[in-house]
Amino acid sequence: MRRRSGTAGLALAVVAAVAIAAPAASAAPSPSPTPASPQSRALAAADLAAASGLDALAKGPYERYDRQIVTPWVNGLYSIGYERTYRGLPVIGGDAVVLADGQGRVRAVQGATSTRITVPTTPTVSGDTAEATARKQLAKVDRVDSRRLVVHVRGDVARLAWEIVLTGATSSGESRPHVFVDARTGALLATNDDVKHGTGTGKWNGPNPLTINTTSSGGTYSMRDPSRPNLSCADYSTGTVFSGSDDNWGNGVGTNKETGCVDAMFAAQKEWDMLRDWLGRNGHDGNGGSFQTRVGLSQVNATWNGSRVSIGYNNDRNWISSLDVVAHEYGHAIDQYTPGGASGDELGEFVSDVFGALTEAYVNEPAPYDTPDFLVGETINLVGNGPIRNMYNPSALGDPNCYSSSIPNTETHAAAGPGNHWFYLLSEGSNPGNGKPSSSTCNGTTLTGVGIQTAGKIFYGGMLLKTSNMNYLRFRTATLTAAKNLDPTCNLYNKTKAAWNAVSVPAQTADPSCTGTPGNDFSLSVSPTSGSVAPGASTSATVGTVTTSGSAQTVSLSASGAPSGVTVSFSPSSVQSGSSSTMTVSAASTAPAGTYTITVTGTGSTTHTATYTLTVTGTGGCSGGQLIGNGGFESGSAPWTATSGVITSSSSQPARTGSYKAWLDGYGRAHTDSLSQSVSIPAGCSSYTLSFWLHIDTAETTSSTAYDKLTVQVGSATVATYSNLNAAAGYVQRTFNVASYAGQTVTVRFTGVEDSSLQTSFVIDDVTLQAS
Repeated sequence: MRRRSGTAGLALAVVAAVAIAAPAASAAPSPSPTPASPQSRALAAADLAAASGLDALAKGPYERYDRQIVTPWVNGLYSIGYERTYRGLPVIGGDAVVLADGQGRVRAVQGATSTRITVPTTPTVSGDTAEATARKQLAKVDRVDSRRLVVHVRGDVARLAWEIVLTGATSSGESRPHVFVDARTGALLATNDDVKHGTGTGKWNGPNPLTINTTSSGGTYSMRDPSRPNLSCADYSTGTVFSGSDDNWGNGVGTNKETGCVDAMFAAQKEWDMLRDWLGRNGHDGNGGSFQTRVGLSQVNATWNGSRVSIGYNNDRNWISSLDVVAHEYGHAIDQYTPGGASGDELGEFVSDVFGALTEAYVNEPAPYDTPDFLVGETINLVGNGPIRNMYNPSALGDPNCYSSSIPNTETHAAAGPGNHWFYLLSEGSNPGNGKPSSSTCNGTTLTGVGIQTAGKIFYGGMLLKTSNMNYLRFRTATLTAAKNLDPTCNLYNKTKAAWNAVSVPAQTADPSCTGTPGNDFSLSVSPTSGSVAPGASTSATVGTVTTSGSAQTVSLSASGAPSGVTVSFSPSSVQSGSSSTMTVSAASTAPAGTYTITVTGTGSTTHTATYTLTVTGTGGCSGGQLIGNGGFESGSAPWTATSGVITSSSSQPARTGSYKAWLDGYGRAHTDSLSQSVSIPAGCSSYTLSFWLHIDTAETTSSTAYDKLTVQVGSATVATYSNLNAAAGYVQRTFNVASYAGQTVTVRFTGVEDSSLQTSFVIDDVTLQAS
């Protein structure tokens, strides 16, 4: 196969220039350039894909991706995770991941959201106010760890938010929540908690004596692992690592903390070895490091708090550091230190249960110790009823075997049921024999397994394609992508797909296909990824293609998203994958100034996209003025869309000017009114201001509770919220900077929601959106 890269060509050109400049008599052979390592090639391909906005990595003009985490996998594959920023602010829920190989080919991309971000970046709610809201989420606050402005994306809605990280406690125990408060309205958006509730002689592991790695210094031994950085075991009450004058630990009594630490160190060290030997992962954090365990938590529980594992007791007051429990809690750490960060409630417990099962299988302890049985917590007998979860038959313990639309709202431990069931079916099949339990499928099919080690590779491969806000539907797609990349024959892909079907997780449009022979495919990039042009001038960029599988193919190039007065052309307009084309962007003298996202599309046997950010300079082209139609409501209802009776000349609520205004609510019963208008906002202007006059009167008597509310939205963003607490005589002018929406068509919307009694009237007049 013949390969030629732009980088190699550049290196040769530099060497040639040096040789020409040197005197002939003293010329020496130029050293050969050091070949790029496989990881370097993978990173270069992934970075170019992120910068180019390849496919699911599409981004707007004020967004960028920053590489955060690199995880080598198997078969020369690398998982590269990226965090997104918007105008310099972190985007929570906007991360992405690229799977690339050591030959410099992009194998898969996945983004957490496709939402276009256009939010104001100036808060109207102070950080102190947001912090006060965050503090209400805990029964006890020990400290505020951090506070920052972010963009928070959930579903298809992006909002400016304050992220406040607290350390404290809820009524059920230790807590370290990340609390997100809308920075424009003060509403609570979301709360994500870092705390996940979950030679020596041990209690649970064996046979004894167990061998554990410890440290010796100056005649003193301590429970610090010398070869697994940061792995140690300490007393929960004091935080002090256990130490002694000899290297014999524990007495086999389950209520003894040192015995609990023997079991914990053994389990954590064995899980580390499993990650290395079976999954190709370097340590619990993926970067050669681990975390401390503390034994002595005064709860019937075990937890991961974002930085350490804490071990509590069972109903018999024995410390619960069995193999599967410890591996489960460190599983939360692994989850946190893979792309996308810690999984939410839908997947979090399932993910950690799988790491417990994998570690049990790797160690393969005999009875009566923690045998590989696909049960969770069976040895520790947490509350006296045996295991707490059953992976081959979740319903035996009251958890669902099958996925349904109710799973996203199911309690987090019960929500593990479909995932645990899928992993058992993928590992062992529905009727494995040899004394292993049968497992019925939700669709009546019969399955054969791939073995737990191979199933673990597929599962972990899915984790390396994880983004934030992951759920079962997207994890299905991720594991199918992983299976396809592990096995080009499609055997693992087909078994992974069958196992998901067997637990009723439905097919997704994003699922990859697999035919058994590599199909022809390519990737697309733009370099540079942005440029500027003055009206009447042009600029250019190179559109590159790489054959990622199969044979080279013809790729036709096109572009969309250019503003009026801007044209995009390609020379040549079609290329063989592996070749490049020059993209020329030309701006007419009338082209409006502004920043735009141009989407470049490559069409062959498949279609891929990349993004190019274009800035048209200059001030010409601002077709501004007053953009709201009929802002005084004096010309009927058009172009407004409103609930019946909103636009009115009733004398009960006088207009500010003229005779008509928009009167939302005021019924004194449960009622919702809306008023909206679609507005095209031109680019190229220097000022964009939304303004309206608002009068609020109310019969509510409270001075502290917002019963009735008016929400003001531009596009998907809420720019303001008012309530009965804002009632005052007369009209008050409200103004907002909406420059971030330049070049877009958005809907300006007012929504009034009234509760069951005591009226509040929201009266609006003289609405303008001025661009100048």
